Amino acid sequence: MTSRRAVFLILAAALVAGLSLAATAQNYPTRVIRLIVPFPPGGPTDVIARIVANNASPLLGQTMVVENKPGGAAGTVGTRVVLAAEPDGYTLLVSIAGSLAIAPSLYKLDYDPLKVLVPIAIVEQSPQVLTVNPAMPSSLADFVAYAKANPGKINMASPGVGTLPHVLGEFLQLVSHIKLAHVPYRGAGPAITDLLSGQVQVMFNNPSVVLAHIQAGKLRALGVSTETRFAQLPDVPTFVEQGYPRLTATEWLGLLAPAGTPDPIVQKLNVAVNQAMQTPQARASMQKLGVESKAVTPAEFKAFLASETKKWTQVVAEAGIKGE
Repeated sequence: MTSRRAVFLILAAALVAGLSLAATAQNYPTRVIRLIVPFPPGGPTDVIARIVANNASPLLGQTMVVENKPGGAAGTVGTRVVLAAEPDGYTLLVSIAGSLAIAPSLYKLDYDPLKVLVPIAIVEQSPQVLTVNPAMPSSLADFVAYAKANPGKINMASPGVGTLPHVLGEFLQLVSHIKLAHVPYRGAGPAITDLLSGQVQVMFNNPSVVLAHIQAGKLRALGVSTETRFAQLPDVPTFVEQGYPRLTATEWLGLLAPAGTPDPIVQKLNVAVNQAMQTPQARASMQKLGVESKAVTPAEFKAFLASETKKWTQVVAEAGIKGE
């Protein structure tokens, strides 16, 4: 009798917990939602996070606020803020490919993003553009030939070790059999300044960072990393077109929650963010940055994150890339 009573109590407790969880999810959100950006204010991740907050808040009926928590390898300081939060949908992470799919193979992280975070939505995807100072050759083929004739003498900038521009630059060297001198910076801004002045000669970049300089003729684009041409640079061929089928990649930005966040909350956030990014205001803001929104389900984002992690783990190993 005692055993049957214990089973009954366990089942009753589970039912109550389930009903409470369902009620919480149904009423969600009831207060401010924090979007943690593990990078400084003013960068692409921060700017896009604010576009998300401004356009998703009305749909959710609660304010989303962006909090910058920079620091640590691959944005680990901000990521840990989210990992330490309650999995209730009120503290979310806005992060990028470098931190989520590349960092685990470069740094000895004490967490696995695939296990400790729940993917909610991919906010945007954009190509990487191989950009050179105008003093460099005007085509990818000529640039590769020049680099082969001058091994280690061309400076390749990046926003930092382990970022997608850095790893993609190492991948370019691997597949084209050239040797460049990597010069890491603390962010894209100072790297672009030196690229414009010629102190460094080549760099992979988001269109949002270099588009205006390319259109003004201050920088030259040699290739884009997507499988099809980028609409805002229609005359720039892809690497696939130029004989480098492996050199495909996108920078992407996603919204994630701590593991254990109830699925109804994850689904509600996914719908709100996907709808928000299709509003005229959001689309106009994203177009100015040269990026596009990408509406996927949480399950699709989870599968994509797993495939990206596998891809970049292989590239890091094959190219012998080392973290700081």
